[in-house]
Amino acid sequence: MLLLIYRGNGTKTIQNISGSDRMCFLDHVFSRRWRASYPDFKSDAPDANGLGRRLPGGAWNYHAGLIPSFCQSKKVWGVDVDDIYAPVNFKNEHWIAIWISIPKRHIVVWDSIVSHIRPAELDEVMEPFVTMVPYLLVECALSDEQKVQYTLEPYTYARQTVGVPQCRAGDCGVFTLKYIECHALGIEFPTAFDKKHGKTIREKMALDIFRELPKCHEWENQDNDENLATYD
Repeated sequence: MLLLIYRGNGTKTIQNISGSDRMCFLDHVFSRRWRASYPDFKSDAPDANGLGRRLPGGAWNYHAGLIPSFCQSKKVWGVDVDDIYAPVNFKNEHWIAIWISIPKRHIVVWDSIVSHIRPAELDEVMEPFVTMVPYLLVECALSDEQKVQYTLEPYTYARQTVGVPQCRAGDCGVFTLKYIECHALGIEFPTAFDKKHGKTIREKMALDIFRELPKCHEWENQDNDENLATYD
């Protein structure tokens, strides 16, 4: 995965971290499909061990690091991966970023317009992730020893507000990507990461992606398409 970090002085750092240790990056397809599949999961009655519920189509592929296909880690969640990053869309009008920490059993939410999603609404948005991620780790455990490591108890989550740059309406998608980039690289959010520089950050990100991936506009993400009718 290319991380494009705007430094504020007109320079940029482009770093490929697809092979980085113990982290993986998911796209919006993951969050959209998991949220859409959650009612089926929630309505299923579990077996005597609390398992047997319907997971989203392709869940195993996510767990094994086989998708997104354009950013395969081929690393198993909980075994080779501790940190999972993903963008999440809210009602087709706002983007937030989430960082799932498997060892901490906790999810951090970065939101560039905190007032846009009320706490009760955010609880609803996060419920599929705090519930199904720990479930998937137990369901897909490779051995009984690994199953013992995990629990079906839901993760906790919190929306971080202190030190999180806020943006103008329309820049939430760009800020979502920058939150993930900065945190994955282990750097603080730079001072130039603010409302005034939203347009500049957007333009630089678009230019850097175009230069690094000149044919990216031709790509079409078809991950999991074969699983769309799994439960029909």
